[in-house]
Amino acid sequence: MRLPFVLRFSRCAAIVAALTFSCCAMAGPGGGTLLKPDQLEKLLPATVYYGGQTASIQLRNAGGVRFSDGHYVLATLVDTSGYSSNLAAKYQGYLITEVPLVIAAKRIAAGAYGIGFVSGNKFLVTDLGGNDVLTVHAQTDAQMTRPRPLQVLAGADGGFRLYAGRSYVQFDR
Repeated sequence: MRLPFVLRFSRCAAIVAALTFSCCAMAGPGGGTLLKPDQLEKLLPATVYYGGQTASIQLRNAGGVRFSDGHYVLATLVDTSGYSSNLAAKYQGYLITEVPLVIAAKRIAAGAYGIGFVSGNKFLVTDLGGNDVLTVHAQTDAQMTRPRPLQVLAGADGGFRLYAGRSYVQFDR
């Protein structure tokens, strides 16, 4: 038995709406999903280059996002024991982004960067030579119940947050 056009159209519309809703439910704010530890392990290199040296990453202190178009943003703390104290003071982690990002309302290009939460409640982004690229004010999340040295979480107002303990910066595309 063939259904009337209106019923066939309604059934198709309902299926499309259900598929759209299920796809959107899997995605986080800004069209991205947070990465799980096993995904991070596959994506992050064991060592990273910065300031003429290589440093081991701390996989347990890493986080990332996969955007709906398949591009990634990855962040991890690194072992900075071989670096000078001046450089280690501002270089605590590594940020890899395949897309331009807006961090606390300021834009950076796709690339690899050194990052650090530094004194004065600031978040600093440096190029691989240690030159400052971006400095923004970091926020404090007093409600954070289990702060970790570094993690990426969904932001309260959309986008994502890169945390170091209770300090964080908001980022999105």
